[in-house]
Amino acid sequence: MSVQEQGRRAKAAAGVLATATRAAKDAALRTMADALVRRTPEILAANEADVEAGRAAGLTPALLDRLALNDYRLEGMASGLHQVAGLPDPVGEVIRGSTLPNGLELRQVRVPLGVLGIVYEARPNVTADAAGLCLKAGNAVLLRGSSSAAHSNAAIVAVLRDALQTAGLPEDAVQLVDASSRETVKQLMRARGLVDVLIPRGGASLIRSVVEESTVPVIETGVGNCHVYVDAAADLDMALEILLNAKTSRPSVCNAAESLLVHRAIAEPFLARALPALRDAGVTVHGDVDVVEAGHRRGVDVFEATDDDFGAEYLSLDLSAAVVGSLDEAVAHIARFGSGHTEAIVTGSLDAAREFTARVDAAAVMVNASTRFTDGEEFGFGAEIGISTQKLHARGPMGLPELTSTKYVVTGTGQVR
Repeated sequence: MSVQEQGRRAKAAAGVLATATRAAKDAALRTMADALVRRTPEILAANEADVEAGRAAGLTPALLDRLALNDYRLEGMASGLHQVAGLPDPVGEVIRGSTLPNGLELRQVRVPLGVLGIVYEARPNVTADAAGLCLKAGNAVLLRGSSSAAHSNAAIVAVLRDALQTAGLPEDAVQLVDASSRETVKQLMRARGLVDVLIPRGGASLIRSVVEESTVPVIETGVGNCHVYVDAAADLDMALEILLNAKTSRPSVCNAAESLLVHRAIAEPFLARALPALRDAGVTVHGDVDVVEAGHRRGVDVFEATDDDFGAEYLSLDLSAAVVGSLDEAVAHIARFGSGHTEAIVTGSLDAAREFTARVDAAAVMVNASTRFTDGEEFGFGAEIGISTQKLHARGPMGLPELTSTKYVVTGTGQVR
């Protein structure tokens, strides 16, 4: 089936979803969640085929980690759908309202976006997350995953479509776009009039390609070159715990820390502890001259960092590191190399925290907390559709409200202009 035909079917399904009750949508989400758990064996069998093919094709450990499913991750996908079912329905919410001097009643109301296209790489959990969020917000979705996850995505979408049919909603609300050819991505990008919004999730090259070539409006989800800045007033125990969590808890995701900045005033004692701890956790450090010298003093190998290292989203157990002379230098470094995703400061100074949060340009800024908290579920939004690093319409983790638009409803008693 062509992307154009899928778009037409999605548009028809979106018309049904736009007026579906919350009860109907929530029942469908719970049916979808239960079906994922019940049919776990067939999904895992399909996923194993993808993982084996990925290994044979030489996928990196980070990509294999994103690709792999297990019982725990499938339970997490199902749990995410149950969480979304429990969230308030954004459709119909009145954002603001007033009565004009002429007596007209004005209301701005949330409405579905319509048909969303999601282009994403590897991670098959996105398939269920995106389908669930789009459904709750009254949207139909066209899912174009990567060829590396083709078997997994096909199995998951088959389960979700069967569940939709069982729940009495149109199965074409969730459709999988063929991933065997790059032509289908181009067709999605040019499906203006059928697809209302396109959301790319993946590496920098994929996102850049979709943003630059699409005629369909795009919400840009960004690369995560996230920094942890350890300020002069930091508690060093806290700073070390935050750094290790941000870097090592799951290095293959976009909210993992990729860069460390340390104030010169506490660089010696902090690096004396942090470099051996990072080494013991399997992290390779790419540092400036000060960090390299600190490594030598502690018998820890540190590779000399280049600008490319400081700008990298490693998605692996690699970390760039630099010593800065002030908060100003930290902010300037982040402005030069950051990606606008998540930045963190560890400090005991309220003034430093306020200045950092005011000056750093990012979708999320953490004070004395790990960058790993930038996540829709952690923020209480349920499963997220992505983390937007742009500034129009949506920024940060995109939950249900970000998957809606608005319309104005004006009610009068015969007024004419």
